[in-house]
Amino acid sequence: MTWHTIKIVRNIRSGLENLLLHKLRSFLTMLGVVFGVGSVVAMLSVGEGAGKEALEQIRKLGSNNIIVSSIKPAEDQSASMNRTSAGMSIYGLTYEDQLRMAESLKHVERTAPVKLLRQDARLGEQTLEVRVVGTTPDWFDLVNREVLAGRVLLPISEAAPAPAVVLTEYGARRLLATRHSVGEWIRIGGNCFQIVGIVKSEGGKAGDLQMPDDQVDAYVPIAIARQYFGDVSTRSASGSRALERVELHQAIVQVDTIGNVESTARAIERMLAQFHKKKDYSISVPLALLRQAEDAKRRSSIVLGSIAGISLLVGGIGIMNIMLASVTERTREIGIRRAIGAKRRQIIYQFLVETVVLSTTGGFIGLGIGALIPRLITHFSGMITILTWKGILLPMLISMSIGILFGLYPAIHAAKVDPIIALRHE
Repeated sequence: MTWHTIKIVRNIRSGLENLLLHKLRSFLTMLGVVFGVGSVVAMLSVGEGAGKEALEQIRKLGSNNIIVSSIKPAEDQSASMNRTSAGMSIYGLTYEDQLRMAESLKHVERTAPVKLLRQDARLGEQTLEVRVVGTTPDWFDLVNREVLAGRVLLPISEAAPAPAVVLTEYGARRLLATRHSVGEWIRIGGNCFQIVGIVKSEGGKAGDLQMPDDQVDAYVPIAIARQYFGDVSTRSASGSRALERVELHQAIVQVDTIGNVESTARAIERMLAQFHKKKDYSISVPLALLRQAEDAKRRSSIVLGSIAGISLLVGGIGIMNIMLASVTERTREIGIRRAIGAKRRQIIYQFLVETVVLSTTGGFIGLGIGALIPRLITHFSGMITILTWKGILLPMLISMSIGILFGLYPAIHAAKVDPIIALRHE
């Protein structure tokens, strides 16, 4: 051990001894740093966890994907509210739109058409309203979901003679109960389907984006969905009935590279505008939403960290106040040290060591509290919290910096004390 290291250890030990002479005062002084570091760690963990789930859901849609959805124009919605007879409302994407996107745009690798409708599914005495999703096997590649049993849909040329259906895990549990899963026959809207697979669903919303799957989805080949259920559906609302014709409710488009996603989305917008007189479609770009969500998460972390950092600032002011009082109390001690040859930088170093010991010790205690709070939040509320290295190192660095910055003035003030006056101090 070098002489320089021995001096540092000795000074730290001396600082601890001086602080332990006033245990209660030292503890109360540390509380500001303890709560400051604890609140910064906890709030950064909550902020990190809050945005993670939405970000993961958006990523699962694929950064190379574009989702084009049919929407009912506003004028059609107001007209249907006043309609008492069974008029026909025609809107949304068409099969030709999907073919144009697949064949006319050079950066599009493949597309998955999606047709949606609600039907009752029955198996024995079990009944469940499901969302029938008519699509192609490409859907399961573009929206990657874990296959829990069996297989997904096959291309028409390889499909079995019997109409096949793939259920989500939630729907399968509700319908099948104690029965075997794959191979069972169920009735959907009066038609028989054989269950060929079960997939895990991630349905819900990710920010402003509606996920393309739902908990009660039943996936069938789009040709079968069109043959059995057609393109016309009946909607009943407020005592009126209205017929709607929608060929495709969604089209998921996969682009060759991330760099071409946004330009392809603009090309799709221009192409659809040529063939649709009304704005009866919407285009969602998960990549753009992902960037927005990451920016929002970053801003949220900065705001939460800044708010919590105020308490660290208050703790630093408390340390400076106590150290100034300590300088006044120890004026005679400072005078004796100066009289026997101690230099000003040694006095500064002595008081700086004490403030850094205070802030660092408080920082470690606060770190433990800050790590415990997110666990309690997750345990009692189910909210996801994530403790990152950034959320640990940043508060600790700030707490040590506060010890130096707020301890510097009291240390310099102590070093400037005149030795003669200090020796006369009572």
